[in-house]
Amino acid sequence: MVENKNESNDFDNIVISEVQLILAEKRTALSFMRTGIAVFALPLSVLSVLIATSRFYNFSNVLHLIIPLLILCAILIFLGFYLIIRAIIKIRHYDHVISNLKQKYDLLSDIID
Repeated sequence: MVENKNESNDFDNIVISEVQLILAEKRTALSFMRTGIAVFALPLSVLSVLIATSRFYNFSNVLHLIIPLLILCAILIFLGFYLIIRAIIKIRHYDHVISNLKQKYDLLSDIID
C-alpha cells in the first residue's frame, strides 16, 4: 500500500514537471514575441524620424543613404513579423498541449484553471 502511494506521488511529480517544462517553453515563446515586437518597432521609429526631419534635407541628395536604410528597415520589419507569428503559433501549440494534459490528468485540472 505504501509502495503504491509512492508510485502515485512519483507519477504526479512527473506530470507536474512536464507541465512546468511546457510552461517554460511558453515563456520562451513569449520572449521571442517581445523581441519580435521590439525588432518591428525599431524601423518604424527610424522612419518616423526620417519623415519628421525631411524638411532639413533634399531627398535626391541623400538617396544613396536612404535606399539602403529603407531596405534594412524592410528586412527588420519582416524579421519582426516572422518572430511574432512564430511565437503565436508556438504559444497556441503549448496551450493545446496543456489543455490535453488537463483533460488526461485530473490532478492538473484542479491545479491549472
